[in-house]
Amino acid sequence: MISKTQFNKEIDLIITNAIREDVGDGDHSSLACIPESTTGKAKLLVKDEGILAGVDFAKSVFNYVDPNIKIETVLEDGSRVKYGDVAFYVSGSSQSILKAERLVLNAMQRMSAIATKTNHFVTLLDGTGTKILDTRKTTPGIRAIEKWAVKIGGGENHRFALYDMVMLKDNHIDFAGGITKAIVKTKKYLSDQNLDLKIIVEARDLNEIKEILQTPGVYRILIDNFNYEDTREAVKLIGDSCLTESSGGINEETVRKYAECGVDYISSGALTHSVYNLDLSLKAV
Repeated sequence: MISKTQFNKEIDLIITNAIREDVGDGDHSSLACIPESTTGKAKLLVKDEGILAGVDFAKSVFNYVDPNIKIETVLEDGSRVKYGDVAFYVSGSSQSILKAERLVLNAMQRMSAIATKTNHFVTLLDGTGTKILDTRKTTPGIRAIEKWAVKIGGGENHRFALYDMVMLKDNHIDFAGGITKAIVKTKKYLSDQNLDLKIIVEARDLNEIKEILQTPGVYRILIDNFNYEDTREAVKLIGDSCLTESSGGINEETVRKYAECGVDYISSGALTHSVYNLDLSLKAV
């Protein structure tokens, strides 16, 4: 996974680009009618139910826009919220508050939705020992905050991008000439490049599971689009050789049944690509 320093750089890039996109050469609505010296206070009002996420991100946004803005935190990231709750109060330059408002709301609404959905999956898996993973199926440009929200909701992050883990999927395997060739070539490449990256290999059937197991050095086997019976058989075949992960259209109705097959992880793109924003608003006090 990426380092904390690299993650923070991603967050800084998101904020910088988002302010560039939204503010441009100035918030002319505020500049036109609010004197520069005007100060005010606003509250982040929750108008929905779920898991709150993005409070710390909001602090970074306000600090980027105006380091003199003060934030009084009422609820932390990961808090379960309901209609009428106040997450925080922000005070300082009215122009600065309004400049940051839309980015704060857009990010927090989406992050809270992702955290809420993730937490629902975590609850469904309670007691099984299986962990829920996100994927790279994220919104281009804001992957860092979406994966951050998954962690806030109690899930685990898969690889961040193409560069921090090797994942040999069906197309890699077919282009490489088969599973064994793909694994052997990958191990040699990592050695030649002096890279210490974990290797995940996707299996499409039980025969591919058996072939993967013949070549050591695989960190996790992705049991992709298997039915329950074959998943249980795959887990039995793999044993303690490496970790296991189920994926492929797994939803709220099926996730626990796959977990009960004994897999270590279940990955779901739906955590980040199929959510409805939590209703939040920033209201002047």
